[in-house]
Amino acid sequence: MKIQEIRELIRLIDQSGIEEFVYEHDGTKVHMKKPAAVAPVQAVVAPAVEQEQVVKPAAAAEEVKPQAPTQPVAPPTEAKPQEPLKQEVKNTENLHKITSPMVGTFYAAPSPDAPPYVKVGDKVKTDTVVCIIEAMKLFNEIEAEVNGEIVEVLVENGQLVEYGQPLFLVKPE
Repeated sequence: MKIQEIRELIRLIDQSGIEEFVYEHDGTKVHMKKPAAVAPVQAVVAPAVEQEQVVKPAAAAEEVKPQAPTQPVAPPTEAKPQEPLKQEVKNTENLHKITSPMVGTFYAAPSPDAPPYVKVGDKVKTDTVVCIIEAMKLFNEIEAEVNGEIVEVLVENGQLVEYGQPLFLVKPE
């Protein structure tokens, strides 16, 4: 196993939720385990940030108090967006989710300067390549697995994706 491959493994493991990883091949064994000491360090840093933020919201709260009489107009506006959200949830029940078959990096196009494989509104067939997932320097083409129309792209180009994470919503034909 090459150093670059090990570095890529470390990066992928570090960015994922995997706590421990073991790999054996041709007498070489790689064992990675995230240290438990990382969590307390993050917990110590977070309260310091929260204390700074507590001061800012207090100042913002003072500014909001004089505006309180104008806020009764806002609740009816908030009630209207909730209704379309319910409609979206109903619509997604009939949609097929194309999910990631592995942990890796999502790429919407074959190269940075190329157009994406698919975009919202495109018609796809079961064998249409919709994206690439890179894992350990291997680029895996992901196919639609259903005939239909791309309704929504759920991840950004270059984003790390988990196993089973939805990538696209497709309206089946």
